[in-house]
Amino acid sequence: MLKLTLRPRERVVVNGCVIRNGDRRQALTVENRADIVRESDLLKPDAESTPVSKVYFLVQTALIRPDTRDQIMPMIQQGLADLACCFGAEMRSRIMEAANFVSMADFYKAMSELRAVLKYETELMQLRPVPPASSQEAAHA
Repeated sequence: MLKLTLRPRERVVVNGCVIRNGDRRQALTVENRADIVRESDLLKPDAESTPVSKVYFLVQTALIRPDTRDQIMPMIQQGLADLACCFGAEMRSRIMEAANFVSMADFYKAMSELRAVLKYETELMQLRPVPPASSQEAAHA
């Protein structure tokens, strides 16, 4: 059983159906298994510009569009395998957990694991690169 509290005008996707709350806060109880995700957890299609965001978007698509799962599962698995090679132990562990959840068709939990990796990737992308030493500086060293 899942209790879901929606903010005013918040949208949620339940088994592929977009539901918008009214003007007041509401609580819903979901009594059986369903694929549920809040709009705030969804990436916009134009936001899939990095390796992690591309995989996250594929997992999100599998969650909200069950009819695409057979087609995109190999892409998700390959994307997760590629990501696992690029990160250190902590993020690799999250990626492996995401892969485990994907194999169990628990796409929401896979997205939860990937959110931390997405945040880390964003932090990495904001780091300023160290400029290479100029040839003149290298000659004096």
